[in-house]
Order: sequence, then C-alpha cells, then structure tokens
Amino acid sequence: MSESAGTAGPGQTAGTDAVPGKSVVKVTDLVAGYLPGVNILNGCSIEARSGELIGIIGPNGAGKSTLLKAMFGLVKVHSGTVVVRDQDITGLKANKLVTKGVGFVPQNNNVFASLTIEENLQMGMYQRPKDFRKRFDFVTDLFPELGKRRAQRAGSLSGGERQMVAMGRALMMEPAVLLLDEPSAGLSPVKQDETFLRVHEINRAGVSVIMVEQNARRCLQICDRAYVLDQGKDAYTGTGRELMKDPKVIQLYLGTLADTA
Repeated sequence: MSESAGTAGPGQTAGTDAVPGKSVVKVTDLVAGYLPGVNILNGCSIEARSGELIGIIGPNGAGKSTLLKAMFGLVKVHSGTVVVRDQDITGLKANKLVTKGVGFVPQNNNVFASLTIEENLQMGMYQRPKDFRKRFDFVTDLFPELGKRRAQRAGSLSGGERQMVAMGRALMMEPAVLLLDEPSAGLSPVKQDETFLRVHEINRAGVSVIMVEQNARRCLQICDRAYVLDQGKDAYTGTGRELMKDPKVIQLYLGTLADTA
C-alpha cells in the first residue's frame, strides 16, 4: 500500500498540527500475538506525546485492540518495545503498569457490576488507598454524575454510564496515558457523542489518550493525530484533518468522498 499525498508513511508525522510535547508513549516495531508463531501485530510503531489525543483506526482484524492489549501486558510481545516516560515497560503485567502511568479501559466487562460506583472507583486506587479522596474529587469533577450516584450499583447503569465508570476508575491512579478500546461500541448515537465529549474532556485535563475506535470518521474529527493500521502495521499516519481528506484513506477506510462532505 503506497502513501498518498499529504500523508506520512510509518514512523513519520504528516503536517504540523500535532500538539507539541515530550514523548509519553513510544511503541517501536511491535510484534505480538495470542499464540506462539501466530502474530497479529507485525512491526507496529506508534507514539503519543504529552497532551495528545491519538486515534487508532483500520479494518477489522488489523490489530487495533491487540495493540492496546499488548501495550498493557495482556498479549504476549514477541519483539519490539513499549516505552512509557522513558521507561521500557515491554511485557510488564497490568498491575505493574498502572503504577508506571498507564490506564486501560477494555471494550467489554469493564466494570464490577455488583459494586457501587464509589466502590468501583476505590478498586482503581487499591495500590494507593490513601490518595482516594483526592482522586475521587478529580474524577467526579470530570464526571459529576458519578459523584451524585456514587451509591448506585454499576450493574444497574446503562452502557454509556458504565463507560464513564470504567474511564473514571482508570483515571484514579493518575495515568500519564489512557488506553481506550472502542469506547463508543454498542452505544446509541447520542451516547456515542457523550462518550467522545468525555474523552475530549479527559484529554483537556492533561491526560494523553490513545483510542481505538470503530467510528473512524468521528475519531478523526476529535483526535490530534491518528494511525491507520493494516495487517498489523501502521500503514498511514497524520493529523485527523489530513486523514479525513486523504483520498486513499477515504477510499479504503471511510467510504466515498461524498460521505465526508
């Protein structure tokens, strides 16, 4: 697949609209998969700098969710590196990664249904319980509904509300980067818009975000930069605006040119 005009190839940044800042996460030549000798990622490289909202899009089976899971120690990394704030965290287990500044919100089963909202947030702070009140106030400032309904069991919430609880819990340990795996999946259009607004607010609060998203067009509208994955590699990268206008990306991943008008 050749790079189209205005879009950089793997490892390069197209354009000058990206938010400047120090590298928070750098993934280099990552090869990973669920079974020995069967790779889903085939040399994928991405980077998120301080304050950036990074989108990951691509066709089904491209390795988008696998990338996040490999970064969070849930999928075996066969080669390549994951560096967070200048520390090599490749292959560390999830319970270690949260202390290194990495938060992760999976697509499914992302709340403790039998626990209240407040208890879910407490679970996010089990390694730093003394800081619970301070972080609880921060999260409920971002998501006031969680504070108002703190005693409600998470299992009684709607899909969009559960997503808020999951994101809030991941924020409790004050991550430098938040990994979101398809946060709008299964939500109504209205709830999708609310979720994207929440993601934007989290990013504005100073948290770098890497978001895998099935709604590619909406993802590109709000992200600073994005990567298009194909066959386990970063095939294209550029600002969200550039990729939305790129004819090759439109043809392969977004639909017709007319659909973007």
